[in-house]
Amino acid sequence: MVLVLVIGDSHIPHRAAALPQKFKKLLVPGKIQHILCTGNLCTKEIHDYLKTIASDVHVVKGDFDEQTGYPETKTVTVGQFKVGVVHGHQIVPWGDREARGIVQRQLDVDILVTGHTHSFEAYEYNKKFFINPGSVTGAYSSLTDDVTPSFVLMDIQGANVITYVYQLKNGDVHVDKIEYTKE
Repeated sequence: MVLVLVIGDSHIPHRAAALPQKFKKLLVPGKIQHILCTGNLCTKEIHDYLKTIASDVHVVKGDFDEQTGYPETKTVTVGQFKVGVVHGHQIVPWGDREARGIVQRQLDVDILVTGHTHSFEAYEYNKKFFINPGSVTGAYSSLTDDVTPSFVLMDIQGANVITYVYQLKNGDVHVDKIEYTKE
C-alpha cells in the first residue's frame, strides 16, 4: 500500500486564510509517502508545510504561484503507475475531458492529475484515470464562487488505485471512494 496525497489550489493568503482545521487534523506525518500538488500554493510556507507531511513532494506551477522554480508538468512513477501532473490553466477549454486526454497522451501517463477549476473530479476515460483534487481551501475561482474544499488520497496497490475524496460540506468531512484498475 502506497498513499499519495493529491492536493492543490490553496491560494493562501490571496483567496483563503488557511487550510481547513478539519483537513489539517487528517494530514499528519508518517502516513503519506508522496504528495502531488497541482500548484497555486502561492507561498513557500505552504510548500514547507507539505514537506512536514511527506518528504517526497512534487509541485507544478500554477498561474498564481510566487515560486518560479516549479515545472509546468511533472511525471512520476508510483508503483505500477506513471502519473502526470499539470496545473490545468494551460488546458483549453479548462476542465475539458478531450483536452485533458490530449495532455495525458502527450505525457504518456496512466493517471493525469490536473487542477485549476477548483472542482473535484475523478473518472476513467479511454482506459486512463483522471483526477482533479479541487481546491483544498475552497478558494473561489473564475469559473465558480461555490467551491467545496477538497483533496484526494490515492491508495495504490499493485494495478489498483483506490481514490478517496475528502470534501468539507457544512462543516463536516465527507469521504467517497472511486476505484480504478490499470489494464
